[in-house]
Parts: sequence; C-alpha cells; structure tokens
Amino acid sequence: MRKIAFQMLFAMESNQDIVVDELYCQVRDDDENETEEIPSYVRILVTGVNEKKAELDATIQKYLGQGWTLARLNKTDVIILRLAIFEIQNVDDIPSKVALNEALELTKEFSDEKSRRFVNGVLSNLISK
Repeated sequence: MRKIAFQMLFAMESNQDIVVDELYCQVRDDDENETEEIPSYVRILVTGVNEKKAELDATIQKYLGQGWTLARLNKTDVIILRLAIFEIQNVDDIPSKVALNEALELTKEFSDEKSRRFVNGVLSNLISK
C-alpha cells in the first residue's frame, strides 16, 4: 500500500489537480475495474501527506545538514521522507521502526544506495530524538 501511496504522491507532485480516485486506477493500471475503491490506508497516507506537506517539509529541513535545502534533494527522496514521517508522527498502530524499514524498501526500489543511507539517517535521527 505504501508503494501505491508513494506512486500517487509522486504523480501528484507535478499535477495537483488530478482526481485521486482516477490516479489510483492509473497507478494500479486497472482498466477493467475502474470503480475499485482506494484502500482506506492508501487514502489516509495520500490525503495526510498532502494536508501536512508544509509541516512534513519543515521536519525534513530540521534534519538536513548545513547548507542543504529541500530544493537540493531528489524529489523521490523527499516524497519517501514525507510518507515515512507522516506515518511516524500520525499513525499510532505503525511502529516507527516499521515506517523506517518500509521507507528504506521504497528507496531500494525507486532510488539508489546513497539515497537509502540518507533516508535512513534522517529517519533514524527523527526516531531517536
């Protein structure tokens, strides 16, 4: 579900006007069953990250090294961090370490080793505070 939420958030980054339900069908590549409902957890993640984007970005910025800004980061990494931080801060039934591990799995699939280490560092520092 996090993978689908990530893909939806990534697409929404360049098109804020897209209809979430239509985007879900596109991400699922689900031409046959266009009326399939978005799983509630995917909707919670996508809606929550979008609603709290400024707050999540401020949290990310706190853990960046001196001279680094969100604008310098890979968009993929920013979205993965937003998603994980949202889960850590707002979803009580997901342990922080699970959110961190799931974020690392997303970086393995959609980014590179350097990004994986970076995401791990930011989230580990957040969790240990």
